[in-house]
Amino acid sequence: MAIRDLIPWSKPQQLAPARDSFDPFLTLHREMNRLFDDVFRGFGSPALAPSMEGRFAWPKVELSETDKALTVSADLPGMTEKDVQVEIANGVLTIRGEKKAERNGEGRYFSERYYGAFERQIPVDDVLEDRAEASFKNGVLTISLPKSDNPREGVRRIAINTQ
Repeated sequence: MAIRDLIPWSKPQQLAPARDSFDPFLTLHREMNRLFDDVFRGFGSPALAPSMEGRFAWPKVELSETDKALTVSADLPGMTEKDVQVEIANGVLTIRGEKKAERNGEGRYFSERYYGAFERQIPVDDVLEDRAEASFKNGVLTISLPKSDNPREGVRRIAINTQ
């Protein structure tokens, strides 16, 4: 089996069935597959094309909040703490880094993994930026942001003057 056989959009199109074995449901099925293949190939939307998913909003994060702290966990499989940089400034937590390819360049290959530089920015409010802590274990980055005792007011109503 060739590597190109593993790639869904590179499979050769099948010819239409002979006229004597015409099945309308099979024809509909083939046309729907062709339509979806064209959409996946053309737009690269994360909701439509699983192969493009890693390029949008990566790394995947999980946020949890208590009365005392906000915790951000990011999945970074195959990376170490040296590959990642974490910053917080002006109410924005930034996680950036680069995942390098692990292959040695020999022979042909097919990969669905995501490689390259990434950056994820998460707005955070009412946290003590100078007391933030981060840890890295088993490919999971965990950032703990203690909450401020004096949170800013969330919404302020502005009166509208009549003339």
